[in-house]
Amino acid sequence: MTASSTRRTTAAQSRLAAVGAIAVAGALLLTGCGDQTENSDSGGSDNQSAAGAPLADKLPQSVRDKGVIKVGSDIAYAPVEFKDKSGETVGIDPDLADAMGKQLGVEFEFENGTFDTLITGLRSKRYDIAMSAMTDTKERQEGIDSETGKKVGQGVDFVDYFTAGVSIYTKKGDDQGIKTWADLCGKKLVLQRGTVSEDLAKAENEKCPAGKKISMEAFDNDQQAQTRLRAGGADAGSSDFPVAAYAVKTSGGGKDFQLVGEQVEAAPYGIAVAKDNTQLRDALKAALDAVIANGEYKKIMDKWGVAEGAVTEATINGGK
Repeated sequence: MTASSTRRTTAAQSRLAAVGAIAVAGALLLTGCGDQTENSDSGGSDNQSAAGAPLADKLPQSVRDKGVIKVGSDIAYAPVEFKDKSGETVGIDPDLADAMGKQLGVEFEFENGTFDTLITGLRSKRYDIAMSAMTDTKERQEGIDSETGKKVGQGVDFVDYFTAGVSIYTKKGDDQGIKTWADLCGKKLVLQRGTVSEDLAKAENEKCPAGKKISMEAFDNDQQAQTRLRAGGADAGSSDFPVAAYAVKTSGGGKDFQLVGEQVEAAPYGIAVAKDNTQLRDALKAALDAVIANGEYKKIMDKWGVAEGAVTEATINGGK
């Protein structure tokens, strides 16, 4: 999952990012709510730091004591995060979280939520972080609503870990003459609410001639948008490239959809952290850099067929 997803939410370019030629495989939906694994006790933290969890001492003491990092995520955005047939939360983000957890000596406990409420949940301290294919944008960093331009909160910091772009897809064999965003004028488009796709569509709509505006229908998650398009209720859909490519590959055994045109709006996915939680932010960056350095990151990217979107180091607030 974007400029508002995401992934997408009210900040102008959420889930965007150019992921070259990602051959998306596998299913993903950030870890599901509920996996509480307590880290024995605070007294064991020092031992973990010296042994199996080399970066444990970088975490805030309160997190080390709990042994859990609570993660807000929209777990319906395959292959980044989703539920597999057994109901387990899988995908790029859950795998990365598991690898980071080994470095930090904690469990990442994912809680499902709609994408456009994740930052609000972070502000209210319902979550410690938001990890949900969320595009790192200046608007989100500064707490600016992408539609109104008004300040709506303190903003968040991002630890960037992946790169992806936005794509358009149609029913297979019926592209409606759509090759570019300009071709959407006069068409009906389905997408996820609060995403960069929605922001791009609204921006394009301003350029459309009178009587040929884009008819947009926004849903709580991308799967609902796909269902509407599959049923013939729209001309096209839009989402982050990894998600669109995964839908094209898997929906109806590859017979339902096709990608049209090129990806646009390259941007990083980031883990969102509250501005006042710099110690946690820096610990996450250290964990990501360690996972990149030890080769686990590459294994995860290769496993899900998204190596084209891989980064060589974690970055803080790299979005524009």
